Amino acid sequence: MDFVEAIGATESWLRTVILNEWTLYQLALIAVGYLVCGVLAKHTEPAVEARARTIKGNPDLLRVIIAFMRRLKWLFLIVWLWIADVLLLRFGWPSYRWLVSTALTLAAAWFVISVLTRLIRNQMLARAVAVAGWSYFALYALGLDDVVLMALDGMSVNLGAVRLSMLIVLKAIVLSAALIWMAVLIGRVTSHWIEGSGDLTPSFKVLISKLIKIGLIIFAGMIALSATGIDLTALTVFSGAVGVGIGFGLQKVVSNFISGIIILLDKSIKPGDTISLGETFGSIRDLRSRFVSVITRDGKEYLIPNEDFISQQVVNWSFSSEYVRIEVDFGTSYDSDPHEVVRIAIDTAKAIPRVASTYAQPVCWMTGFGASSLDFKLRFWISDPSNGLTNVRGQVLMALWDAFKAAGISIPFPHREIIMKTPIEVTRAAPRYPGNSAAE
Repeated sequence: MDFVEAIGATESWLRTVILNEWTLYQLALIAVGYLVCGVLAKHTEPAVEARARTIKGNPDLLRVIIAFMRRLKWLFLIVWLWIADVLLLRFGWPSYRWLVSTALTLAAAWFVISVLTRLIRNQMLARAVAVAGWSYFALYALGLDDVVLMALDGMSVNLGAVRLSMLIVLKAIVLSAALIWMAVLIGRVTSHWIEGSGDLTPSFKVLISKLIKIGLIIFAGMIALSATGIDLTALTVFSGAVGVGIGFGLQKVVSNFISGIIILLDKSIKPGDTISLGETFGSIRDLRSRFVSVITRDGKEYLIPNEDFISQQVVNWSFSSEYVRIEVDFGTSYDSDPHEVVRIAIDTAKAIPRVASTYAQPVCWMTGFGASSLDFKLRFWISDPSNGLTNVRGQVLMALWDAFKAAGISIPFPHREIIMKTPIEVTRAAPRYPGNSAAE
């Protein structure tokens, strides 16, 4: 009898809820809306995406906008279903809109999940987020979310006065990951916006960007802990343990972090500067919280700890000015006119494109009478040391060779004179044997 009653109740529910005219109306509304929104999005997305791609200098913001624009069909469908849901609620019974309401919830969930997973570059993580998010919203749309949440909350343990359940752990993980990810994304977008400002110095841009990122991450973590019901005052013991750990095991990490803040505040180096530190010569590519990225002319990228820039001697070729003076030594034969050599050398240096003749004129001085040549020193300035020093020296020397060759001025090579004297004849004494006397 119970089975028969269950079958009868199910049949009655199907006739009342599923097999009625309002269900057919809702299905028609959903189908028509899907087709209309698809056609509308097909004609709208290309123009909107082309306009969005005009955004320059902020790839993270462009990624968000493009992910949003490529899903306009679902956005239009959400709007369509929302309007239909409002009209059905206004002019009909709540039972007349259950299918539209469920479709609205699932469409909105799919739109949000598809946009978020498109922004996550790790494909495995994106799939995990999509499955977890869609599962929750599907349970919510079917009205089964309360049952699952109560089951998770029932799986708990008591740690002293604290009750720790699986629901609290999952909420803490999900909220912390989501809020921190959003904080990092907003920090990146803000960082690109700050870097595009022309009123701030490079060091100040990096400092503001890092402070904003750190502040957003800390704020997101506090919100996540508060939302899960964890009392922040209970973390005082943990923070004390972390402080002890920092004092003993993370000295270098903290030292590099503080050194990075000092570097940004005193503006001793900035991105784009050409620096020399020990045997490393190159241009600064990026300033991080723990290290400075220096890329050399041969393509090697050195990650130098921030502490080294505080404790060691650093040569910043472009600290107060981008102009750098370079010296080139050369010599000519003694039969050349030194006045003509100086004139040719200065004119040759001026003709090199990288030589900053407008900033300071090249000069050439005779420095001495060498063993086989007249010695000269050519000095000139460049404004782009990050493009290399050896290459511009080579260009100047090659140009000097061509100019001297055209003017008939020779560049000597060392000469050595070897004087051979008449050898001295040496009379060798006769060997003495045992028993022989001098008289013999």
